[in-house]
Amino acid sequence: MAERIEKDEEQWRAELDPEKYRILREAGTEPAFTGKYYRNQETGIYHCGACGAELFSSDQKYESGSGWPSFWAPASGEALETRTDRSYGMTRVEVRCARCGSHLGHVFDDGPAPTGQRYCINSAALDFEQRGDDGAGS
Repeated sequence: MAERIEKDEEQWRAELDPEKYRILREAGTEPAFTGKYYRNQETGIYHCGACGAELFSSDQKYESGSGWPSFWAPASGEALETRTDRSYGMTRVEVRCARCGSHLGHVFDDGPAPTGQRYCINSAALDFEQRGDDGAGS
């Protein structure tokens, strides 16, 4: 993982559009079934919408029925960090970008093999880089 990015909230607010800021920096969420990447079937890499770090590959994306883009594993073991989230009267595991600390979504233990995990991620927290079948950017 690249060096940690540290910015104050004023800098993040200036760089991110209001919806991205609300989700990435204020731990918001988008309504289910509305995100631009929920039904994305293109081949490529999903990056952090705040700092550009590589987070997920389309190879690990699957249709969970949850209403958000879901992945059974991150791009690397160093891409994400987790925290306990006790908001809304429940306990969940929050997923954040390890490089900049931005909120991405949550991870649950009800995903498919081989990991059994479901990384339930907000589309607004991601940027997508489409790649051709040969792995080259397009």
